[in-house]
Amino acid sequence: MTASTVTASAFGADLLRYRRSASLWLLLLCAPVAARYMISETEGEGVSIAVGGQLPVLTSPVFGIWLGIVVSTLVMPVVFIYLRAGPTRRQPWQLDETSPASRIAIALGRFGADAAIMMGVLIALSLPGLFLAWMKVTGPYQPGHILLLLWVVAGPTLLAVAAIRILFDAVPILRGALGDFLFFMLWMASIIVPSIAAENGSTFANNMASVGGAIRPLMESAPPGSESFAIGTSSLAPGRVELDPWAGIGAQGYLASRAGWVLLSLAIAALAGLVYRPHKSKARTQSFAWLDRLTLRRLLPGAAPSAQRASRAGLGIVSLVLAEMRLIASGPLFPLLAVGAAAIGLADDYRHAGSPAALLLLVFALSSHAGRTEARGLVALTATAPFHPMIRRVAFVIAGTVLSLAIAVPAMMVHGPLHVLELAFLTGAAASLAAIVLAWAARSPFVARITLLIGWYAYLAS
Repeated sequence: MTASTVTASAFGADLLRYRRSASLWLLLLCAPVAARYMISETEGEGVSIAVGGQLPVLTSPVFGIWLGIVVSTLVMPVVFIYLRAGPTRRQPWQLDETSPASRIAIALGRFGADAAIMMGVLIALSLPGLFLAWMKVTGPYQPGHILLLLWVVAGPTLLAVAAIRILFDAVPILRGALGDFLFFMLWMASIIVPSIAAENGSTFANNMASVGGAIRPLMESAPPGSESFAIGTSSLAPGRVELDPWAGIGAQGYLASRAGWVLLSLAIAALAGLVYRPHKSKARTQSFAWLDRLTLRRLLPGAAPSAQRASRAGLGIVSLVLAEMRLIASGPLFPLLAVGAAAIGLADDYRHAGSPAALLLLVFALSSHAGRTEARGLVALTATAPFHPMIRRVAFVIAGTVLSLAIAVPAMMVHGPLHVLELAFLTGAAASLAAIVLAWAARSPFVARITLLIGWYAYLAS
């Protein structure tokens, strides 16, 4: 087959998987809900978008740019979660990887399907956005301006997310937790770096630093002395600032940078095909075998396949909790990381040092184990066990809370037990409960991991 035929085939196959997925319609409904939430907040009810400490006058062009900010702050991680855990996550690689077809052509076809779905998300955001703008804009209602600015800002952003997902799926080390964490860091950088670059002049390089593309149109026409830009500010000066987003759209290098992100997304998708590495059956690695003596696996060994059938456990729920603790802490590096988190907890400010360090470790451990236990098909199998699946979920929450308390023991000895005990208990219980509920709802670890990472950042920054 020719490369174009392979690309078209991959595009059609992935698009068919999306069309048959009920989760796609849920995603399309989430986009306008996120827009409505952010619009109410922009009007001063909570999280605000401010220039120079003031809310902007909500004209039609400003409203279009502002919807683009919704994409880069809320919808961007939502669509990554969907693409990462959605209907195209599982590929028939046993057959696909034996095909002589070009991996670059396959990657471009899959990227095309993801891009088509992302444009569907933009349409789902645009239609209710026009209705909300009709109710809220100040001055002339200009739907064409709203749509144009929204798509100029948000279109390349969503294409970049789709390309990053394809690239992460191509590299074995990025197919799991490390890829989720790396996207979280990229998402945070997409919010922080543009605010710094906006202080410099408008050039192609400075504008390329902003994958969201929304700050330049707002900041270019800001009055002198109003150069600061904030999302989530809690204190606002009286009055509103008037902005002209068209000055930013026409600024040197801005439109070229948006086109540059479209081309860069295509290049990233092609790179994914170039660096693609085949899937491998998961086998126990011996690289960290020397750590086994430090893990809970050593203290609470799993069943040996050759062993005789054991009698009914006498400890009941206690045995189940211990088993969940062993499985949560089963990673070869967990003991070393737990010791490191406990050491960080000896710092003076436990609330902003030791507690976030322990919580970050638990985010990955809890989401990984929750995703395994709530995988499709496995819950029906565990229903045949002596304990009901709901009791196992309760044991999971208890096990995660106990691990959080265990990591905090050194800090309790240094800072006193009450304050540290409260933080460790609340963060451990909340993270465990959120992990198992989200994994149960999504049947995968991706949603739980990204959501908990966002919650972890909010906890660290608060």
